[in-house]
Order: sequence, then structure tokens, then C-alpha cells
Amino acid sequence: MNPEILIVALIIIGIIGRSPIIATAASFLLILKLTQLERFFPSVERRGLEIGLLFLTIAVLVPFASGRITAKEIFTVFTSAPGILAIVGGVIATYMNGKGLDLLKMDPQMIIGLVIGSIIGIVFFRGIPVGPLMAAGITALLLKIFHWVGS
Repeated sequence: MNPEILIVALIIIGIIGRSPIIATAASFLLILKLTQLERFFPSVERRGLEIGLLFLTIAVLVPFASGRITAKEIFTVFTSAPGILAIVGGVIATYMNGKGLDLLKMDPQMIIGLVIGSIIGIVFFRGIPVGPLMAAGITALLLKIFHWVGS
């Protein structure tokens, strides 16, 4: 199948599914392709996730930098059940992200299923595609469960 047609289909899916992130990302890639700037694809593929995570982390840290989070609020995190659960959630998430990265290193074609699953999650379940590594981590967990149940 012609890559341009696939990208246009993703733009249409993004528009129909009211997902500006998918539509914009696919449009960006189509522009690179149509302007013969495909030579940047490997860099975008290699560094795009890091850059996206950088901006996501910056957005999350803005309240610290702006002073909207006080020392009292930080102390509360360590002394309240929701705060402690948030810490545990952060630990589990980063652990799962590491397992996802391991899975993608061992089985790079797994990204195809993750991308399709992410598109389905965005379009039909109003999900937000912020965690390809988390998606891979969950996939690694599901594979472990599948192998455990299947053996």
C-alpha cells in the first residue's frame, strides 16, 4: 500500500475520531514525505519519543517551577494515603515503562500493534497517546500472563 494513502487515512481517522493529536502527527509526517524531507524520518523515529516525553515532563513540572506547589503539599504526598498511592503508582509505571522498552528492543515489530492499539484507544475510547512505553509495558505483562496461563 502506498505510504501516502496510509498517512491520509490516519489523518481522516484522526479527524473523524476527533483526535487532533493523531491528525496533526500524521499531517506532519505527510508534509515531510511530500516535501522530500523523509531523510528526517529516522531522527524523528529515534528522538521523537524522547522529545515528546521531555515536553510532557516539562508540562508536568511547571507547577513546581511556578511555585504553585508548596512545601506543605509536597509533605502531604508522603503522609497521606492518596499521596503514597501516587508514589507507588509512579514506581509501578516507571518499572512497566522499563519492561516495555526491553520488549521493544527484543521485538521491534511489536510497535505495529502498539500503534494500531493506540489509534483504536484514541478514536474509540477517547484515550490520550502519552505512553508508548507504558503500552509496551502492559503488553509485556499481558504476554507474561498469556505464557503463564498457556503453560
